Amino acid sequence: MTEVKNPPRHVAIIMDGNGRWAQKKGLPRSMGHKKGAEAVKKIVEAAGEAGVKFLTLYAFSTENWNRPEDEVKTLMDLLRQYLKSQLRELQEKGVRILFIGERDMLDKDIIQAMNSLEKETADNDKITLCIALSYGSRQEIVSAAKKIAALAKRGDIAPEDIDIKMFSDMLYTSTIPDPDLLIRTSGEQRISNYLLWQIAYAELAFTNVLWPDFGKEEFNEILQNYSLRERRYGKV
Repeated sequence: MTEVKNPPRHVAIIMDGNGRWAQKKGLPRSMGHKKGAEAVKKIVEAAGEAGVKFLTLYAFSTENWNRPEDEVKTLMDLLRQYLKSQLRELQEKGVRILFIGERDMLDKDIIQAMNSLEKETADNDKITLCIALSYGSRQEIVSAAKKIAALAKRGDIAPEDIDIKMFSDMLYTSTIPDPDLLIRTSGEQRISNYLLWQIAYAELAFTNVLWPDFGKEEFNEILQNYSLRERRYGKV
């Protein structure tokens, strides 16, 4: 177990590179996604060992629905498998599981499995694993704005009542703290419509390692580098 001094409380990760990993090895993209799913378990374990209390993973974006139909089907089938097996194993180790995103875009059996896992793991407190599924940050922000507009239209709030806290409370992530650190694998250096509001003051870390190859060593190295940074939140 690697000791990390002053670990971030909340780490968010953009798990990128499954397709390229498979392509480099001459394998179908589905194999990259399966290998990437295995990497999730390793990083959840590493985060818990390091003292991270919240881990949010970008599993499937709203834009991913535009991928080829067979690839989307593969991802959904893989999701079903992990909701029944590996994720259940994680919750037995004290992992609380949350899902954020537009659930109504998913099949009913997947939604039911998500709801069940959230309920079953609600009292676990070692680490919270938040999975962004059918998630898009712009859509999330618009949804929050609509909720506030509805409250104002009913007369429940006045425009001057609207502040940062109220807006944050309308987001999918209202029950967890904002990320301290955002990691993206595969060498790409962009945010890709992920937690745009929540990462306002997060530290950013990019690695060339493709997600299926991203393990505890790489994760802990990034945490160690994070611990050396000075976070000023706009102050001197």
